[in-house]
Amino acid sequence: MSFSLETLALFFGAGLFAGVVDAIAGGGGLITLPTLLLGGLDPVSALATNKLQGSVGTATATFRFTQAGMLDFRSRETWRLAASSFGGAAVGAALVTVAPVEAMRVGLPFLLIAVALYFIFGPRLSDVDGRPRLSPVAFSLGVAMPIGAYDGVFGPGTGSFFMIALVGLAGFGAVKAVARTKLLNLSSNLASLIVFVIGGHVVWTVGAVMGCGALIGARLGAGLALKHGVKLVRPLVIVVALALSLRLMLDAGHPVGAAFWAAMAGG
Repeated sequence: MSFSLETLALFFGAGLFAGVVDAIAGGGGLITLPTLLLGGLDPVSALATNKLQGSVGTATATFRFTQAGMLDFRSRETWRLAASSFGGAAVGAALVTVAPVEAMRVGLPFLLIAVALYFIFGPRLSDVDGRPRLSPVAFSLGVAMPIGAYDGVFGPGTGSFFMIALVGLAGFGAVKAVARTKLLNLSSNLASLIVFVIGGHVVWTVGAVMGCGALIGARLGAGLALKHGVKLVRPLVIVVALALSLRLMLDAGHPVGAAFWAAMAGG
């Protein structure tokens, strides 16, 4: 496939903006996937290429948080988290043909609304760690692995789910939760990307251009999260979760979207 300079510039800009948003609150796919489809990629190639640029962005953000001392790769807990998410995503990608994707599509917007409501009305989000409700092993196997599997099967909202789990169940403060969300998302992205590469679905030119944008954006976003902490993380998580839920709900394939567009056409 060949692309005009204007289209490649669009891909770069989308990757840049998504990298900033994704490094702070997740949800970068809300920006990149529609851009890839608009640029002419088929749905499978768009998903595969999105995993490539997403891996670049999450790797950059993970490195930035590691530099800032928010992640310690000498820690067993860090590797346990990464391995759990990677393993879950690999299983999810392998089982994608038998997974209840349609049920996920219908229920996901309501789960994202619940995430937003938690951050609006739940316990006050802080940069200070709280009391964990699960042991590190229980969190890795019972939470990180299933969410990683979901990312391998479907994907939208993965960052939001990791974030709320790390805050509500693992007891991490806002910035530490963002740092671990990037690590977990990097692991699940890489597992899915491997499956797509083997299948020959990645459009490498587009992925490289968008990945360059994601690299710059993720570094900027991680820096903003480290600088502003909970004051930036909380509102952005809420906005991204609500925006993603609205985007999914208004899709013509969703029951709510189908009813809405039918009413609009009839009116």
